[in-house]
Amino acid sequence: MSLLSEYMKKEQLLKQLGEELKQLEQDQRLTSELEFKEKLEALMKEYDKTPAAVIEMLDPQPDSRPASASQTNTGGRRKRKLKIYKNPNTGEVVETRGGNQKTLKAWKDQYGNDTVESWLVRVED
Repeated sequence: MSLLSEYMKKEQLLKQLGEELKQLEQDQRLTSELEFKEKLEALMKEYDKTPAAVIEMLDPQPDSRPASASQTNTGGRRKRKLKIYKNPNTGEVVETRGGNQKTLKAWKDQYGNDTVESWLVRVED
């Protein structure tokens, strides 16, 4: 790409971002949020409070948080992703969170690892 075309592309992008910024500045929701933020910061300064202290006041019990949040903090093992394979020859579907699934191992022995991996339909959390 030539330097001139890159410059023109960046100039166009800058113009587009400028227009989007103007639209955001005219949005009443943004104005309201900015006003809230300013008032909150002024109040925190008046009472000499940090954002962490305010959060602690609003949510004092860490036990009330979801179990998944506490698991990630304790260093527990993360959950593996669910992989869904579909055999195009038989139409059979296998859902597994690990590679040790009986049917999946049989497919890999019969068709080969690369072939079976190409049958991967989707991955979910």
